[in-house]
Amino acid sequence: MIPDKAPKEDVFHGSEDLKKEAHITSFENYKELYMKSIENPDEFWGDVAKDFFWKTKHTGQFLDYNFDVTKGEIFVKCMEGASTNISYNLLDRNVHERKLGDKVAFYWEGNEPGDELTVTYRELLQRVCQFANVLKSQGVKKGDRVSIYMPMVVELVVAMLACARIGAVHSIVFAGFSAESLCERIMDSQCSLLITADGFYRGDKLINLKLLADEALQKCRDKGFPIEKCIMLKHLSKEAEETSLGSQSPPAKRSCPDLQVPWNPEVDLCWHALVRGASDECEPEWCGSEDPLFILYTSGSTGKPKGVLHTVSGYMLYTAATFKLVFDYQLDDVYWCTADIGWITGHSYITYGPLANGATSVLFEGLPTYPDVSRMWEIVDKYHVTKFYTAPTAIRLLMKYGSEPVQKYKRESLKVLGTVGEPINPEAWQWYYNVVGERRCPIVDTFWQTETGGHVLTPLPAATPMKPGSATFPFFGVVPAILNESGEELEGPSEGYLVFKQPWPGVMRTVYGNHQRFETTYFKKFPGYYVTGDGCRRDKDGYYWITGRIDDMLNVSGHLLSTAEVESALVEHEAVAEAAVVGRPHPVKGESLYCFVTLADGVTYNRTLEAELKKQVREKIGAIATPDYIQNAPALPKTRSGKIMRRVLRKIACDERDLGDISTLADSSVVEQLFQNRCCTAV
Repeated sequence: MIPDKAPKEDVFHGSEDLKKEAHITSFENYKELYMKSIENPDEFWGDVAKDFFWKTKHTGQFLDYNFDVTKGEIFVKCMEGASTNISYNLLDRNVHERKLGDKVAFYWEGNEPGDELTVTYRELLQRVCQFANVLKSQGVKKGDRVSIYMPMVVELVVAMLACARIGAVHSIVFAGFSAESLCERIMDSQCSLLITADGFYRGDKLINLKLLADEALQKCRDKGFPIEKCIMLKHLSKEAEETSLGSQSPPAKRSCPDLQVPWNPEVDLCWHALVRGASDECEPEWCGSEDPLFILYTSGSTGKPKGVLHTVSGYMLYTAATFKLVFDYQLDDVYWCTADIGWITGHSYITYGPLANGATSVLFEGLPTYPDVSRMWEIVDKYHVTKFYTAPTAIRLLMKYGSEPVQKYKRESLKVLGTVGEPINPEAWQWYYNVVGERRCPIVDTFWQTETGGHVLTPLPAATPMKPGSATFPFFGVVPAILNESGEELEGPSEGYLVFKQPWPGVMRTVYGNHQRFETTYFKKFPGYYVTGDGCRRDKDGYYWITGRIDDMLNVSGHLLSTAEVESALVEHEAVAEAAVVGRPHPVKGESLYCFVTLADGVTYNRTLEAELKKQVREKIGAIATPDYIQNAPALPKTRSGKIMRRVLRKIACDERDLGDISTLADSSVVEQLFQNRCCTAV
């Protein structure tokens, strides 16, 4: 599965300086440890577990599982019999055992430049204990579900770790979701309490979050599920200025006296008032290894979100190990993940993974283009960020503005760059590598899912020769395979369904409240395998390339085409900043290729450019992939997290106006513009 030796040509390598201090120093070192992780997982993960505190030790084998639906119920169990507390391991252990109390846990950088906060591990522990006592005072106990609907503030981390400290299960809902989405998630997980904030700014746009929260709670009442208590953080109002969470008081520019916050004294409770009277000491609730830690909702093919459930010990070990090794974390690093905690990336690689390693992180509330397109690089220089993790969407967005905004800042501290969320096209990879990292920073192009809990295919910065656009090789304990439609494993260079043959500690345990859906979605199609839902190609050197969701594959005249592959070919043209490809029904070929292209600044769309793009795709992939339709798209419909809504693009391609729920779109006006620009005939 893993080649004996990594290829020496057409690859990029980490710097020699990086290799001197790296945890995994070479490809040979990686291969040796990888074989140990799959042949003797008990010993491998047992070594990882030695770094953490266990109230009671586990008994029996480290991982027990069944992946085959024909042999009974699907299950994964890790460290059965052990008990611990993840909040204790992230905070108390670092403060008292590792003597990191005075180390910075988070540099909080607000929406406005200069709006900042510094929080040490000792301060974070105190605030988590205070809020854990607040939750207990409101009747929250072990096993209860708590919904959290907050912006990117330190108190969001406090709330989730306070839940973990008392054994409550947090269910975080991204603050960009609608009231209906929040209501749906509250009801599905049967939450007993909601934690929210008054509001926040997204760039120069004011979001009245409490208004949305109240609307969601009213919808819950209307559907027969009343929530009696809502704790609100005053993030923008005057009281936020008067209550210091960290070692500095939040500056005045955070306040917004014009914000009209609805208040129901029978339901609403003030975060600040509750915390003032709470003790900053709270004994942790000792939880079993397989006790639930959190529920996080992800999209489902049926349209109803799935409540992915992760448990305590396995998730803690896996996020800790992946963070340490994939980013090659060292104690003097300053790490920045630009994701939102409302998504799994923020759970695993802003909160749990970094804190488990005693890391110092940047927590960013703002946008990469506000107040200007140099904001991210200004922050990198300000905090001397060494490890930087962002999405290909953000990279392509910033590429549109060229290298000058990047080169205004030194970025000399950067050592490792990372990408997450979707496969990065080689052109964006090269720009990221050459311009942002100045050809000295390896790029860890990570593939994983909400369901996997952490990275499953990824380079290691000092060990893996990198190919632009490839997720390279499996992480420790992960055994991938590629299957054809008949479920047969393909060897050597091949393309098909990406599956995994055995579990790793951080894999999801079930869909909350619907284990049958869990089994049907991930294990029924190919018994004995975890099915990712993604297509994958393995090249002659054994490298894995994610080709996109299986439902993003197109069948054109009997040939299976990857939309991601066509998109990559389009973006290789210097005039194209971003592309999205969907299928449109065709009476002869079955499906035709309908392409949306966003052009670089200053480029005009015309027939000559159309012909060049058709030629580019034909030359890169073959005549069968020649686009039937190419539409100029000044912008693409994206969620607030930056993901392209291809479901909407399919509707536009077919001129169907029934779009379903588009409340999660960052800018719904884009849709009408795309309808007006539709291609009526093939080009």
